[in-house]
Amino acid sequence: MSGRTVLVTGGTGGIGKATARGLAALGARVAITARDGGRAVAAAAEIRAPGGPPVEVFVGDMSAQSEVRRLGAELLAALPRIDVLVNNVGGFWNSRHVTSDGLELTFALNHLTPFLLTHLLAGRLIEGAPARVVTVSSDAQRLGRIDFDDLQGERSWSGQRAYNQSKLANILFTYELARRLDGTGVTANVLHPGIVRTGFGAEDPGRIQRVIMPFAPLVMKTPERGALTSIHVASSPEVEGVTGRFFANCRPRRSSRRSYDRDDARRLWTVSAGLVGVDPDTALTGPRRSTS
Repeated sequence: MSGRTVLVTGGTGGIGKATARGLAALGARVAITARDGGRAVAAAAEIRAPGGPPVEVFVGDMSAQSEVRRLGAELLAALPRIDVLVNNVGGFWNSRHVTSDGLELTFALNHLTPFLLTHLLAGRLIEGAPARVVTVSSDAQRLGRIDFDDLQGERSWSGQRAYNQSKLANILFTYELARRLDGTGVTANVLHPGIVRTGFGAEDPGRIQRVIMPFAPLVMKTPERGALTSIHVASSPEVEGVTGRFFANCRPRRSSRRSYDRDDARRLWTVSAGLVGVDPDTALTGPRRSTS
């Protein structure tokens, strides 16, 4: 990864920090996004490889679309090239929360944030292709269903159901993104990191989290092990040119049956574009590479 620039969203802890640290150890120039500046500076010092370049930090609340747009502009100004975008930021909330944009938080942060940020950075990725977009999902996607009549959970709410839906949305987004980026030299893949021992869901835990947390050290992966698939998909020569795939344990796997529904993927793309204010048909534009 020497000479390559990697952006990891949500890089101050858990899988994100372990991913950033692993890619820095491989020689990458690493940038991270974070909500808290103090934590970000401390994490950057831990991530930096001995003798490697400083880790660049970009601070903002990525649940807010105005902040994602501001961060996108800052990233484009600071990073002349982006070789890998790792959409890692996400969360779980048992109660329903609403963002400053009036959107349900789980759907907004887990799906709309990577959707919008990828659109904002697509031109830079295409300019420097070959490049990769790597999105962290979860095997919770197997229980997910996109409820187009109630995406924001206004009529009926379940924290787990909202999370499952957002993780399925990650996969539908990735598969549609791969199709739309065909011929640009930019690949798009998505992954399940495993069940990882982090502070995930600690702000507003559900019943399942409360039950399993005492047993976490016995049954969950460390963040370092959980990050291995993210690092593999972001850096491995084996994944060069591979696109539109779901990975687990560093290997391609089949995702859920619903995740391969192209009609749902196109519909979700159009709805998501409307919610973040981008043109669904012209957002991903750039010089196309010959496939001959």
